[in-house]
Amino acid sequence: MGGRLDGRAARQHPDLTATRPRVDDAPASRPVFDRIVLALLAVDGVISAVLGGLFLPSYLGVVPFPISAFLSGALNAALVWAAMQCTPSFRLAALPLLTWLATVAVMTLGGPGGDVIFTGHGIMAYSALLFMVVGALPPALLLRRRLTR
Repeated sequence: MGGRLDGRAARQHPDLTATRPRVDDAPASRPVFDRIVLALLAVDGVISAVLGGLFLPSYLGVVPFPISAFLSGALNAALVWAAMQCTPSFRLAALPLLTWLATVAVMTLGGPGGDVIFTGHGIMAYSALLFMVVGALPPALLLRRRLTR
């Protein structure tokens, strides 16, 4: 490690210079694995939107209780965080959020036979807006934090 003492040869400490494989050393198959994980996270974004939208008109007694909007926002933040661990790209990290938003946009349209998912009276008349804001805000803030770093 150096010649600190005069007249003695410099010696190496094998425990300090040995190279051990680190956790973040990526094997050759890592990019393929990351792409598969990103695709599955995008599908999870779609599933989050569908389940959150279908459970949105839930009630606690006689009071509307849209807890699925908050659960969907937390799940979307977790999906975006997992995507950020797989890729350094900002656009690919936002893929679960983008698929979630696209699914919610499709769900706002009427279905065959005039079926509508986001409907109701009072506060539930704004359920689509509430669902979009509360579901997209946490992952958007997470992405913004990454962008400003």
